[in-house]
Amino acid sequence: MRGHNPRMPRLRPLKPLSIALLFVALCAHLAPAAAQKASKTKAVGTARGGSSYATREDAMRFADEIAQRRNLDPAWVRATIGSARMLANVPRLMLPAPGGTRKNWAVYRSRFIDPVRIAAGQRFWRDNADTLARAERDFGVPPEIVVGIIGVETIYGRNMGSFRVLDALATLSFDFPDAHPRAEQRRAFFREELESFLSTESRTHEDPTRPLGSYAGAMGMPQFMPSSIAKYAVDYDGDGRIDLVNNPADVIGSVANYFKSFGWQRGMAATYPVRLGPDARMPLLLEKDILPSFSADSFVAAGAQLDAAGARHPGLLALIELQNGADTPAQYVAGTQNFYVITRYNWSSYYAMSVLDLGNEVKAAMAQ
Repeated sequence: MRGHNPRMPRLRPLKPLSIALLFVALCAHLAPAAAQKASKTKAVGTARGGSSYATREDAMRFADEIAQRRNLDPAWVRATIGSARMLANVPRLMLPAPGGTRKNWAVYRSRFIDPVRIAAGQRFWRDNADTLARAERDFGVPPEIVVGIIGVETIYGRNMGSFRVLDALATLSFDFPDAHPRAEQRRAFFREELESFLSTESRTHEDPTRPLGSYAGAMGMPQFMPSSIAKYAVDYDGDGRIDLVNNPADVIGSVANYFKSFGWQRGMAATYPVRLGPDARMPLLLEKDILPSFSADSFVAAGAQLDAAGARHPGLLALIELQNGADTPAQYVAGTQNFYVITRYNWSSYYAMSVLDLGNEVKAAMAQ
């Protein structure tokens, strides 16, 4: 969901996935229990400043289409979408940064690798050690990866968003900015998410005006979009319901299941160190961006030098470039299939490296 994000590298033309690009970084810092109550007041207050979609012909037409496709009560769908309010500040948040903005890995990393997140990550790991270990056994995803994701996304539930999900999804479905270079694609994406959200709320008989999340509609500790909740969220503690807001077990199981579903390989490193020789064929090495495309031998033949472990890697590799602004040389690592899987959570190599670094920092702190 994060096609707006200036920190993204070159993206492959794949179908957008359900989890949005790092929306949580812009949400207010709130404690988990207080966040939902306090955020509800804030979100509703913001919504009241916008116009209702009840009088929008395009919104009501889409409501009828949803009802027909999903076999839902048309009056309920119309009333629900009609109760959504346009969030005037949200569309501009989706626009790319002005041209000329240079990516800076050091600055980006500093936003997520800090003492606050590391300390919170230690507490989360200690409190949920058994569940994290079980998730690794069940799905093959190490604890540091799950801990890294939840820490980067919401600081372990402190920062889950203060917008009514219904308002956010309706705004981006019907008022996505035309100035965005991929406006039609993104608008279609958010309409699919709105449809998924309403389908789930109807099935569970929940009040669709209550869930809160990011300005793009991502929810809970892991910031799952509605379609990801429908496809990948699991009731990992077996209590009969899925709760990604207050139940760490469901959060851990759902994140691990998401990675496994996108091809996470048990025991495979996500990255290897790499050095580039003076004869490195950079256009070739960067042509496929973050998609693993080189065998270890062809990677080396193109001028990318690997350490002993990387040279033995049995799968494909990609050269991951992390720019550091205009004046500092870029940094590089070799990314494996597992690195690519992390980018399916957020289409950004900078995001994936932050997840890896935060998880490893927490793991190191746990060992002290």
